[in-house]
Amino acid sequence: MHRLRTCAARLRPLTASQTAQNFSQQRPAAVPRTFQPPFLNGTSSNYVEEMYYAWLENPKSVHKSWDVFFRNANAGAPPGMAHQRPLSLATLPQAQSLIRGHHVAQLDPLGIMDADLDSHIPNDIITSSDKLAGFYGLDESDLDKVFRLPTTTFIGGTETALPLREIIRRLEMSYCQHIGVEFMFINDLDQCQWIREKFEKPGCGCVLTSGALPRRFEEFLQRKWSSEKRFGLEGCESLIPALKTIIDKSSEKGVENVVIGMPHRGRLNVLANVIRKELEQIFCQFDSKLEAADEGSGDVKYHLGMYHRRINRVTDRNITLSLMANPSHLEAVDPVVQGKTKAEQFYCGDTEGHKVMSILMHGDAAFAGQGVVYETFHLSDLPSYSTHGTVHVVVNNQIGFTTDPRMARSSPYPTDVARVVNAPIFHVNADDPEAVVYVCNVAAEWRATFHKDVVVDLVCYRRLGHNEMDEPMFTQPLMYKQIKKQKGVMQKYGEKLIAEGAVTRQEYEEEIAKYDKICEEAHVRSKDEKILHIKHWLDSPWPGFFNLDGQPKSMTCPSTGLTEEELTHIGQVASSVPVEDFTIHGGLSRILKARGEMIKNRMVDWALGEYMAFGSLLKEGIHVRLSGQDVERGTFSHRHHVLHDQNVDKRVCIPMNHVAPNQAPYTVCNSSLSEYGVLGFELGFAMASPNALVLWEAQFGDFHNTAQCIIDQFICPGQAKWVRQNGIVLLLPHGMEGMGPEHSSARPERFLQMCNDDPDVFPNITDDFAIRQLHDCNWIVILAPFRKPLIVFTPKSLLRHPEARSNFDEMLPGTEFQRLIPEKGPAANNPSGVKRVIFCTGKVYYELTKERSARGMEDTVAITRMEQLSPFPFDLVKAESEKYPDADLVWCQEEHKNQGYYDYVKPRIRTTIHRAKPVWYAGRPPAAAPATGNKKAHLVELKNFLDNAFNLDAVKDQV
Repeated sequence: MHRLRTCAARLRPLTASQTAQNFSQQRPAAVPRTFQPPFLNGTSSNYVEEMYYAWLENPKSVHKSWDVFFRNANAGAPPGMAHQRPLSLATLPQAQSLIRGHHVAQLDPLGIMDADLDSHIPNDIITSSDKLAGFYGLDESDLDKVFRLPTTTFIGGTETALPLREIIRRLEMSYCQHIGVEFMFINDLDQCQWIREKFEKPGCGCVLTSGALPRRFEEFLQRKWSSEKRFGLEGCESLIPALKTIIDKSSEKGVENVVIGMPHRGRLNVLANVIRKELEQIFCQFDSKLEAADEGSGDVKYHLGMYHRRINRVTDRNITLSLMANPSHLEAVDPVVQGKTKAEQFYCGDTEGHKVMSILMHGDAAFAGQGVVYETFHLSDLPSYSTHGTVHVVVNNQIGFTTDPRMARSSPYPTDVARVVNAPIFHVNADDPEAVVYVCNVAAEWRATFHKDVVVDLVCYRRLGHNEMDEPMFTQPLMYKQIKKQKGVMQKYGEKLIAEGAVTRQEYEEEIAKYDKICEEAHVRSKDEKILHIKHWLDSPWPGFFNLDGQPKSMTCPSTGLTEEELTHIGQVASSVPVEDFTIHGGLSRILKARGEMIKNRMVDWALGEYMAFGSLLKEGIHVRLSGQDVERGTFSHRHHVLHDQNVDKRVCIPMNHVAPNQAPYTVCNSSLSEYGVLGFELGFAMASPNALVLWEAQFGDFHNTAQCIIDQFICPGQAKWVRQNGIVLLLPHGMEGMGPEHSSARPERFLQMCNDDPDVFPNITDDFAIRQLHDCNWIVILAPFRKPLIVFTPKSLLRHPEARSNFDEMLPGTEFQRLIPEKGPAANNPSGVKRVIFCTGKVYYELTKERSARGMEDTVAITRMEQLSPFPFDLVKAESEKYPDADLVWCQEEHKNQGYYDYVKPRIRTTIHRAKPVWYAGRPPAAAPATGNKKAHLVELKNFLDNAFNLDAVKDQV
């Protein structure tokens, strides 16, 4: 029905005599002006006569109403009858929006729900003769009139004209059965015509073979572990042939690598029958006596992923399938999958997505309800984020956990969010596996042809509750009464095939018995598994990076210093425009000149230091990718990694890509205004290879709030849950500078709270203690034989602070990252005279040194900076504390007492010094907001905590 009104509106009515012969064959090639047609009778105006002769030469040169009139008159219509209001003219104003047969398609397998949440049938959709008469002004006799078919429809096949009755019937067969198609919002005629041909052409369809029957995997699990949660696929078993079809067709089109993301519903079935994970590895997960291996705490079986390379038996080509691990945050994996897909495309040179693609599965409630879906869609066409088309498959249970869809979304369909990127949406009754397979073939072809997103909406049901222990009758009694009567899709389809003679009942039963036997044999083998090895469930292995046992090849950390020549060269690139005839902004010219002066003086600030780090890695062949909001210029106008020609629009220069002839590429890309989606994307990108530096920068540090799900569910526990190392770097601008509560704190306390070192245990200090700490912790990364996430609280005001600079001598060969920077002034030369050691980190150090100088206390107060907060530098803190035996210990921070670092560092310092003395606090008092929005109040707070830092009696009085 989807095309019905538009097609009917554009038909040209033909008389019986004209049905057999085309007008173009009747019309003379050239007509002399002396010819007088009978209908003119010498009385017609010159205007009509001129129009008539023009029509003879080119029928399209006149209005369609005159075209019909002249055709009928030429065919001998009696006077007064030549004018006929053509159907195309009568209905065209309303016809442009028909394409909506999906509203009456038979999509719900249960027959009780309307997939679009609306039982009302729009008046403009022809469903009866009453609609013809009422809305279009037609009667029953019009159904037998023959109409010429417009070139925009394919329902005629080789026929060019059909009776209206047959036209409606064919459109109903195309758009009003078990498939509903939404595509007319796409503003590309070629794409719309491509879809029309796939669904309107006579003979469209697909037949499954008996070997493609949905498997009985779910029934086997129910029989063996009826009391275990497994989030089975019952009610949407057609998802398995759907995925197989997408993968098979994509493999046929040249795809070699498919990255898959999905929620937990049906995951075990997908692992078994699509990814082809060994069944015994799945079944052993149900053994409560299974011990965990040493390499991780693991996760529940319906959250785990897998990586598998195998032969696709349909195409006889190798294909790699990665099912990404995903927590219960159902759609959180969407951008992660897209990032990994982009990385796989990048590293194999697949610039158009011909070899690597992604498939994302969704639940209906989550697809409509979770904002990261929208964020991910809006990455789909951005140059640095596009994966050149994703096939989305929605398992549309028509219910959330217990929530009716009418309470879960405001849009007609859960898939309406996909319309924002003009993705075609194919709704299909999931109890019709032939329709499902046909739609999935079309979806895979669409992706291969146009490299754009497409959505398959499997309208189905959930046979059991949210999980196998849940009682759905509490909240959906009508639905579940009907579900109890419902035959399974495999049984229904098997009966259909038997009735058609496609298979015999014996063949059908043998197919079932064959698979049951496979499951039983795997179940026996699964009992031999005693230990759960998470490495069997890795979704992103790094071949060659680790030893065979998954351990680092060494536990050494090489020097990260560079030679003077390298530093100078990279600095010169950073302060130049390595492209001819390129005009930059005058203000930028001054910035580059200042960089050049710093290089001459052998000094670097933060921006130049970043340049040195990135440039040296690129020179060594390590890909660097920096992503986030406004990262090309930098939020604080300090970076300028992309230069813009002031005279030529969109002409840019990236000096970092001119560091060395055979360097790795540098990717720096401004993102959409998204944190959740983009951080997830970059996390996925970092999963693909250990030999890359992937960084995400927040515009302000506190903006990571809206990406907290990625941090909490993937970055912090990723290795513990899935033994999945990752080198993602988060750059979070942080600092209390009177800018108010929204642009001050990157919330370091949150990250520190999730660190896994024990504050009450002083570790065994060995020669490799520093790197061993890094290996055992859950996040940080340096140039090491393993990868851990790194959280960097980056500066704002320090970007231009004259003292926040480093000399080349601190970056030469033999130097390395300093976990702790001890006092190096007069106090360090007279430790016995030091009365106070102030430990701190970040910007407050410069305020403390300024205040110490103003008070003339350089000899009696030592200030020590912790550059690495976690893992905690126990060994260096111990050495620094013991150096000043008579000094009181103070932790000073600019953050409020219940925020920042104090709650993290205090117990660890106490453990280091065996609680021999207290650790005093100097800083802002506890507060609910991160900072004040009043500049004067900010300065008063600053003065107060600096007073406390240098007046220990005041601190003790407060305590």
